Amino acid sequence: MKLFLLLAFCALTAQAQTLRPWKGATPALELSSLDGKAQRLEDYRGRVLLVNFWATWCAPCLEEMPSIERLRRSLDARRFAVLAVNVGEGPRAAGDFAKKMDLGFNFLLDRDLKASRAWGARVLPATFIVGADGVVHYSYYGAIDWSRADVRAAIVRLIVE
Repeated sequence: MKLFLLLAFCALTAQAQTLRPWKGATPALELSSLDGKAQRLEDYRGRVLLVNFWATWCAPCLEEMPSIERLRRSLDARRFAVLAVNVGEGPRAAGDFAKKMDLGFNFLLDRDLKASRAWGARVLPATFIVGADGVVHYSYYGAIDWSRADVRAAIVRLIVE
């Protein structure tokens, strides 16, 4: 019975967690996409951006990817985009995963971990919500259901600002 209560409490706590307001400067981001083209944070100015640091060996990262895709599909592509930053792996590992999961967002490669360190992605997954102004507004460390109503609402508020 105690174990059941503990598990129920943990499940409720996990559901209650939400995006955390970001404090501090927005780090630079310039990485190569899977096809070798340079992508910069500035390239997305005017759109709200979900920047997700992940790896193929990270089970929670893989669990949350479908919800990121659901969120992406539910929002206007002219006003919202996703950058999935693969941490420490090559284009083949990240590309094979993207094809297998049928994900329609952009994948970037942080092979030397410089971007991960600059963004404070100490645990994976680590996700940051950047407003259309190019400033990080929220962060979340760990997996979350990105299609959850309260999470989606926070992102939509940034889109309509």
